[in-house]
This record gives sequence, C-alpha cells and structure tokens, in this order.
Amino acid sequence: MSVAVCPGSFDPITVGHLDVVLRARSMFDEVVVAVARNSGKSALLPVGTRVELARRALADVDGVRVEAVEGLLADFVRVTGASAVVKGLRGGADFDAEVPMALMNRHLSGVETVFVVGASELAHVASSLVKDVARFGGPIDDLVPPGVAAAVREALGVHDAQAPGGGSR
Repeated sequence: MSVAVCPGSFDPITVGHLDVVLRARSMFDEVVVAVARNSGKSALLPVGTRVELARRALADVDGVRVEAVEGLLADFVRVTGASAVVKGLRGGADFDAEVPMALMNRHLSGVETVFVVGASELAHVASSLVKDVARFGGPIDDLVPPGVAAAVREALGVHDAQAPGGGSR
C-alpha cells in the first residue's frame, strides 16, 4: 500500500489545501494530512483545533487521515511508512520555498517530495490571506471548508463579516 504525507500548518485549512489532498489521494492508497507547528509562523489556531477542522473537512474522503506532527517531518514520515511527501504549489515563489525543505527531508529520511500544481482558480487562496481578509471583516466562507470561517472569526474576535454584495451575516 502506498502512503503519502501532506504536511502543512493548515492555519486555517483552505479549499486549496483540500484540492492538493484530493490530488494526492488519486495517486496514493492513503494520505496522511500532517498538521504541523511552523516555528517561522505565529499560529492563529491551536494545533488541536487545526487537526479537528481538517478532520471534519476530510471526513468523507476514504483513505485520508489527519494527525498532528510533533518534531521533524522526516521522523513523522518514517513512522507512518510513507513513500512520499506531497506539497502543493501555486507558483514559483512556493517552489522556491519548498525545494530546500524537500532536499532536507530527502537528506534526513530518504523520502522524495512530489509537487502537485494546485488548481489555477485557487492560486490566490493562502491561509495568510484568508486570515487577513477575515481580520478586516471580509468574507472567507468560499475560501475554506464549512465551519472553518466561524473558527477563524472567533479566534480573531471578528463576528460581522460582510457577505459579497452587501449585508452582514
């Protein structure tokens, strides 16, 4: 059975992340969505919340499970028995940021990283942008799976997001 790990901070999980996980699932028998802490980022949502939101978003997808990662991704990959790490790319900047990590993970674990180009209509969807839009009361419901927008707004203390075309929710 082939296993792949899709790592990320998922702060929050977005429809872009779901796109990559579903593409990975079409290539591997099992996909482990690895919710990690990123030492270079200050997370909005606690790891436990991110894991729960990802589990809810992927509950109906056979062959996908969600786990928190403590420590090095290379160690997690080894423990799960994965044959690959799958990362989504929106463009060249993502590639430039991901290559050094892919090389380090290969160095540490021997596992290759597979890059999946995300859907072009989702290239603008990034967790950081989702949080910025929400922070200023903008609508994010179409950028994240159901239930995630409410969790982001609650964490930000924002409760009156404007719906496209007018009124508040």
